[in-house]
Amino acid sequence: MTRMNTKIIGNKIAEARKKLNISQAQLAEHLFISAQAVGKWERGESMPDIVTLNRLAEILNVDLNYFSDNRHSLPTENKSVDSPDKQSTELPPERQGNNLPWDMSYGNWVNADFSGLKNLREKFSSSNMKDCKFVGSELSGLILKNNHVDSCDFTGSDISNSHIQSSSLIKNTLNKSSLADSEFSKSHIEDCNFSEADLTGVKFKSGAFVKNKIANTIWLQTSFLGTQIEDTVFDGTIDDCYFDNCSFKKVTFQNATLTNTFFKCKSLKKIKFIDCQTDRITYEFLKNGKADLKGISLLTT
Repeated sequence: MTRMNTKIIGNKIAEARKKLNISQAQLAEHLFISAQAVGKWERGESMPDIVTLNRLAEILNVDLNYFSDNRHSLPTENKSVDSPDKQSTELPPERQGNNLPWDMSYGNWVNADFSGLKNLREKFSSSNMKDCKFVGSELSGLILKNNHVDSCDFTGSDISNSHIQSSSLIKNTLNKSSLADSEFSKSHIEDCNFSEADLTGVKFKSGAFVKNKIANTIWLQTSFLGTQIEDTVFDGTIDDCYFDNCSFKKVTFQNATLTNTFFKCKSLKKIKFIDCQTDRITYEFLKNGKADLKGISLLTT
């Protein structure tokens, strides 16, 4: 994107919003923010971040480059924007089929029950979802990009081989779900429940993993790359895992067994170990990173 100016972006948001004949409150509702925040954007007092700009472009039916100061084009059609409440109550009757003709991307879904849903794939990309149910759903190969997922229930679902990019996942329940071989990139994951979930082969890249519940989670060949990890307690068996260029804050390994696990980070001093066991190679990685080793004992061969 070319040069951007706060005032120009505000004017363009207001112009495109009025072209679609929606209020600041309606636009705010689609973004799960306050109308006051939209008002500040339009007055040039603040500016949305890049993820929100992407979402705005989709809602306002404009190209992302529209917000640059050398672009002036407006939407070519007067696309209506339904209210989230109305949209969230309408579920296509074909939802159980194998070749689904519908696509629920670019929408807002609130209090909807999608339990048992199959073959979702990319059909929810660039959407906001809040308080929705996906219990026992077959969601393998799911593609989410620029999504905001808040307080949704994925208990017992298959979300393996999925790609979640530039998304926000807050207060979601994923316990007893399979996320094997999935990838989370540039995503913020906070206050989610991954208890008893299968995270075999999962990659967390260039994002944040904060305050998540991970009791009895399966950690096998799981990797954290350039990830901010905060307020998290790891337990159980952690085997053949990888922590590379991560930052740690209030991170604890408690009653954990770490084997063949690689740590390559600037500092491991903020990690606390309580009643943990490691093999020799993992111990040496931790020692080299100047971790506090008092709570670690070596496994006997």
